[in-house]
Amino acid sequence: MAKELIVTTRLHDYPIVIGENLLTSFDFSPFIKGKQILIVTNETIAPLYLQQLIDNLPTDKKIATCILADGEQYKNQDSINQIYDVLMREHFSRDCTLIALGGGVIGDMVGFAAASFMRGVNFIQIPTTLLSQVDSSVGGKTGINHPLGKNMIGAFWQPRLVLADMALLTTLPQRELSAGLAEVIKYALITDLEFLNWLEKNMQGLVSLDMSLLGEAVLKSCQHKANIVAEDEFENGRRALLNFGHTFGHVIETHEGYGNYLHGEAVAIGMVQAMKLSQKMGNVSLDDVARVEILLKNANLPILPPKIAVETALDLMSHDKKVKSGQIRLILLKTLGDAYITADYDASSLQQVLQN
Repeated sequence: MAKELIVTTRLHDYPIVIGENLLTSFDFSPFIKGKQILIVTNETIAPLYLQQLIDNLPTDKKIATCILADGEQYKNQDSINQIYDVLMREHFSRDCTLIALGGGVIGDMVGFAAASFMRGVNFIQIPTTLLSQVDSSVGGKTGINHPLGKNMIGAFWQPRLVLADMALLTTLPQRELSAGLAEVIKYALITDLEFLNWLEKNMQGLVSLDMSLLGEAVLKSCQHKANIVAEDEFENGRRALLNFGHTFGHVIETHEGYGNYLHGEAVAIGMVQAMKLSQKMGNVSLDDVARVEILLKNANLPILPPKIAVETALDLMSHDKKVKSGQIRLILLKTLGDAYITADYDASSLQQVLQN
């Protein structure tokens, strides 16, 4: 039985529908605008699920496809131009619908294309990875990477529907599943100690693709994100908490080259670094840090960063979107399950964390 959450935004409210085998059974008609549909996916997902989706769409629509290369390194302007090329070549009008069939890279790019093509068209998110189901498909943050910084070019643009089909996770590589679990763990650390306890108890089942447990984890994660997005849609305040571990993680992704570390892997390491700085500030204990490291290890995630010079890391941090008036702002923990954003931290402690 599918479950549904409603995300409330200034642009419009929309549902997140969570269940199994939705790709082939869900009625998309109420969420499709116009007669023209462009499905954007990648070379990995297309052979698995593209035709299934096409077969389940209304038969009176003109359907075009755009199949992009797979990988974070392709989340750039060249790929966006490929989407624009199809839209222009096929004479798409403003009254059309784009569908993102893929993980976070596809979702972010299709959302940005939808936000910018003719100054905004309708789009639907069908996330095919755990990470995109619990995080990037929800909340309307879209964008692409630049060689000097991750997600620095983009727009806020809300989807009309997010369809999280648990069955799509059965073809997900184990490494990608674990990367998604990093974002699930993030929600527990920043806002929900009870959820953290639940994850510790059920991590083995989640790693083993227990569909009922995964569905529960997606539901809990999406509910937390929906609540925060409704309160702070444009990341002027509390929504920045969702970037716990990300400022550190983006340093790793940018320095090591997009795609060498999966986003969730970099975030896992970044959360450990943020925990260590929180501990140095007297907020959490060494036992708390160890507890989180064990949970991440049980999710098959890395916890040790690659070697990056402190000066280089600080320079990359200075390009982060949360920088204000030249100050690097970080999301840290007061306690497990309670995060805050601050620029008031000891600079030498930050350097120690980066050095180690």
